[in-house]
Amino acid sequence: MRYVTPPAPVAIAGLRAMKCIAQADGGPLPEATRNLLHAAQRHVLGVSEDLDALAPIDPGELARIIVDPVLRRQFAQGMTVVSLSSGTPSQATVAQVERFAAALGIDAPEVDVIRKLVHHHFTLFKLDFLRRSHIADMVKQQAAHHGFVGLLKGLATFRGVYEDTALAERYRGLESLPEGTLGKELFHYIKRNGFAFPGEKFGFPEAGIYHDLAHVLSGYATDSPGEIQVGGFIAGFKTENPFFVILFIMLTFGAGVNVTPIEQPHVEGILAQEGLADRFFLAVKRGMAMKVDISDGWDHWPWVDRPLEEVRAALGVPPPA
Repeated sequence: MRYVTPPAPVAIAGLRAMKCIAQADGGPLPEATRNLLHAAQRHVLGVSEDLDALAPIDPGELARIIVDPVLRRQFAQGMTVVSLSSGTPSQATVAQVERFAAALGIDAPEVDVIRKLVHHHFTLFKLDFLRRSHIADMVKQQAAHHGFVGLLKGLATFRGVYEDTALAERYRGLESLPEGTLGKELFHYIKRNGFAFPGEKFGFPEAGIYHDLAHVLSGYATDSPGEIQVGGFIAGFKTENPFFVILFIMLTFGAGVNVTPIEQPHVEGILAQEGLADRFFLAVKRGMAMKVDISDGWDHWPWVDRPLEEVRAALGVPPPA
């Protein structure tokens, strides 16, 4: 993932627009959104504005100030994130996002996804999100690296109707590796959290193991704040479609909408927790520093017997801030 730090006048104009979106229904700026915008200033925008003093801006003025196509796209995505930061957005909120995106000339698929959500087309919303998301990328990777039969096996084990014994035994065999190696730490992580190994019934297809490896490499926990951070970490190192990982995070933990095929705890407005928005942006930066996109067909097996710290250094994983 890459982003461009905008010039100060552009950053301030974008902040004004995002504040308009956050207050499209009237009322004060929600705490989660306030935290998000403060953290964005510190880690992305490079400004330090008093949010309460920012004047509104209309879409035409915003378009006159933001002319760079990359920054236009970046701010349109930021507006989508803001709309989801404090619960499921209203139709008025999404309409405001659409007005700004249209003025910027941005045809943003993520805005179309959110439109389906707020207009209660939930099946279409979920299908549209899934076909564009990192979950679809995982299915494609499973097919690309394991063939059509491997894809069917992966989906069957995930649904709990089949066990790929050879694959499951390979992962269970990680227990025999020395302590402190990548493989042994992955084994401990899966057992500690009560997850199924790839190949076992209800285990994720092997193409999705990068999510568990991201937890091990980053050190982030599996509670809601930890998942926020590991999602940012993954978005940071992904080279293809990184924004939909962030959109997934905001839908799940900002808006409280489950877009996965499995049960999830209901959480919304989680960025109201003090300091979590900053930790999210720092996690994105950690992921961006990596030398390898481990979600894109990275073969972890040659690395499992190497010390975890050695693997982190080779992949370019910075220590936590």
